Amino acid sequence: MKKMKLATLTALVAVLAAFTMKAEAAGIGYIDYQKVQENYSFAIQAVKEVDAKGLEIQQYMVDKEKQYKSLDTPVKRQNFEDKTKNELKAKQEAFLKLKMSKEEQIYNKIQAATKDVMVEQKLDAVVDFRVMFVGGLDITDLVVQKLKTGKY
Repeated sequence: MKKMKLATLTALVAVLAAFTMKAEAAGIGYIDYQKVQENYSFAIQAVKEVDAKGLEIQQYMVDKEKQYKSLDTPVKRQNFEDKTKNELKAKQEAFLKLKMSKEEQIYNKIQAATKDVMVEQKLDAVVDFRVMFVGGLDITDLVVQKLKTGKY
């Protein structure tokens, strides 16, 4: 009889705990990362900076092509090509490093703001909006507002 009462009490506590946890959890949120990026001033500035660096490399190539055409001997052209190839490789590596760094900074800042919104909204998880078929809570605008506070 004691075992039956203990089992019933245990089952009752488990059911109450399950309902309590369910009541506290708000579910799953989703975010349109692209929309957040487009409305985040830091991301906009970073994209401009990366684009400017890309244009700088394009201009470098145009200038080098003009210089190449002005060379008169095959030896000068070969030396010029070798030198330009090494310089271009260094510029491209610097460009890729800058691009990856900026993308990582943007991602980390958006992720931090998203985590804060997730906690505020008492969500269990946040996924990309393309994953959600039905349901969930769109927190895109909340994340954009959070990023505009300048904290990130």
